[in-house]
Amino acid sequence: MIEYNSKVWFRHVINFRKVDTFRALLPEMSIVGIYTALMALVHETYLEQLAESQTYKNSMIVHSSLGFILSLLLVFRTNSAYDRWWEGRKLWGALVNSSRNLAIKINTLVPRSNQATREFFRVMIPNFAFTLKGHLRNDVRMDDLEDLEGIKERLEEKDHKPNHLIQEMYRQAKQLVDEKQISPEEQLIIDKELKSFADILGGCERILKTPIPFSYNIFLKKFIFFYILTLPLGFIAYFSYWAVPVSMFVFYVLVSLEIIAEEIEDPFGTDLNDLPTETISSNIRGNVVEIFES
Repeated sequence: MIEYNSKVWFRHVINFRKVDTFRALLPEMSIVGIYTALMALVHETYLEQLAESQTYKNSMIVHSSLGFILSLLLVFRTNSAYDRWWEGRKLWGALVNSSRNLAIKINTLVPRSNQATREFFRVMIPNFAFTLKGHLRNDVRMDDLEDLEGIKERLEEKDHKPNHLIQEMYRQAKQLVDEKQISPEEQLIIDKELKSFADILGGCERILKTPIPFSYNIFLKKFIFFYILTLPLGFIAYFSYWAVPVSMFVFYVLVSLEIIAEEIEDPFGTDLNDLPTETISSNIRGNVVEIFES
């Protein structure tokens, strides 16, 4: 995730980052510019009388009307994508809170003489965060995890690794009750946080596995394509060859919004604008270690 100072905006405007949509769209913008220039050449050379026709000039009214509709669709598209990104951030924020709460409760309720159980949760709580991060990227890296009593070996055999870790922690909590290390009432306190782990996992999977409907996504792309394809017909009558930069700019604005929406609608990936799940997982590990050392 890119970190930046939102108050220093002018420097960001003139600084085209490597990830900026301007760089990504430069080849397509060049094609639109060449296409518009050729149309302007044909228009100025062979259709000069048509250019003076008021009926022809009024064709811009059609583009104005369609542009309004397109803007509404793009607003809906970007808002839907940002809602998914923000919901993902709230879920990972809830994971941070639940991890800290579980660590604090285990550290408080489990006697210090039971070092094995305390070490189990100290390792497993951060392991769940790293496993969830990898699960959402379809790439669980065992190097991210701390090993304890062969947990890595057992985990490699499982298809749904976050579920297995939650189950391991539930078994350990039940064992604490069976050994009378904690009371059934205290187990309910721990159960609340473990349940939140499962809820967070389900919420993240819902975002990941429910993309924007295909028909809507394709329709919007087709709308933008044909709108840009016919836009020079209206601009040339008013701007002549100046329609080239105008068409390129309109293309840049419309397609950039679509690209940004595509990037943030899956907030758990590795794009620079995705959620910093790697950093959040590392912070959880640091917080948990500090809690158990206190």
